[in-house]
Amino acid sequence: MEPKAEAFTSESGAGLSPGATPVTGAAQPIGLSLPSDRRLKAGEKRKPLRAYERLSEAPAPLRRPDWLRARIPTGKAYLETKEILRTLDLHTVCESANCPNIGDCFSRHTATFLILGNVCTRACPFCDIRNGKPLPVDAQEPERVADAARQLGLRYVVVTSVNRDELSDGGASHFAATIRALHRENPGVRVEVLIPDFLGDEAALRTVLEARPDVLNHNMETVKRLYKRVRPAGRYERSLQLLRNVSTFAEGIPAKSGLMVGVGETREEVEELIGDLHAHGVSMITIGQYLAPSTSHLPVERYVTPEEFAHYRDYGMAAGVRQVASSPLVRSSFHAEEQAGETVWVG
Repeated sequence: MEPKAEAFTSESGAGLSPGATPVTGAAQPIGLSLPSDRRLKAGEKRKPLRAYERLSEAPAPLRRPDWLRARIPTGKAYLETKEILRTLDLHTVCESANCPNIGDCFSRHTATFLILGNVCTRACPFCDIRNGKPLPVDAQEPERVADAARQLGLRYVVVTSVNRDELSDGGASHFAATIRALHRENPGVRVEVLIPDFLGDEAALRTVLEARPDVLNHNMETVKRLYKRVRPAGRYERSLQLLRNVSTFAEGIPAKSGLMVGVGETREEVEELIGDLHAHGVSMITIGQYLAPSTSHLPVERYVTPEEFAHYRDYGMAAGVRQVASSPLVRSSFHAEEQAGETVWVG
């Protein structure tokens, strides 16, 4: 059963970024459910309940440590961001994947747009995005994303998507249309795209790069040994080759990648992955703590300490990676503008 829509009240335009379009009218109700409720038509389903046994024989982590306390989603700016997204019928990975940083980002009128729907054709055991049969591609979505960026006053926009393996180009042309719409409707805006692997289709990657995003991101997610467990539909070498092809196909567009720790990897394996990313031309890396969305998802093996995150940051920088954001609550798009602006965000 779908949850009932919540309603909140916000003063018009308060707290919006400079240049943003305020919400008209006095104290308006803010509906937090999708107005069209398109999800009901998508044949979506949660990942099948199954037991993922832990790799470690050590006792399971009982509670999150203090360094993993995130900001509670609340406040006027947070609700204004929700209102704009709901009015334009847009998805975000912040909401669909239950990101712990949603309170911080929405309160700053930022969000990572999730295009091509919110139903994925894959069922990665770490991810909370629903999987199932997606809806047809929404041709008007790129324009609505551009409109949302304008209303939020964004100068740096991050766009990602679910996997759409049933599409001939994996959704690459829709990424390209979204990038072009953002540049056309928001002159001077910078765009970062976080793309799937397109099943290794080089033509699809070229389609995205020809639209000239400012940063091309593709997450490795985990170390080589754990790929079949953590990312069963992915291929370690295929993702590395995609990242290498970024600089080969489009000079001047930096490649970025991210990984999560706490799923059973060793420190040496993380260092090896950092080295592989650097060798394949990646100039920006994000490293954060994996948090299991539920007991039916991949379990957390351990909570990595801030000291170990600092080690990975220092190791990557020493290896020659230009920017490394490594901290427990770091996610691939969290404070992305600061990282792209050559500022290492350490949390």
